[in-house]
Amino acid sequence: MGSTKIKSEFLFGKKNYLWMLIGLVCIAVGFILMAGGGSDNPEVFNEAMYSFRRIRLAPTMVLIGFAIEVYAILLNPNKALKK
Repeated sequence: MGSTKIKSEFLFGKKNYLWMLIGLVCIAVGFILMAGGGSDNPEVFNEAMYSFRRIRLAPTMVLIGFAIEVYAILLNPNKALKK
């Protein structure tokens, strides 16, 4: 019997994985920005919970991260740039 070599190949290219990593970092930064803002005493209301950072910036970072992930999945790394 002859031996056949099976060529193992990644599903995505290096460019795809780089964009996926960038997207994951954006998502992680968004969740880190959302963290905190609570009060040590549950009877005391803390206005910091409704800051710009937690209400606008953090969810926007998470959505941008998810959009980058979709782009990374759909990106064709073998497509040559036309000049």
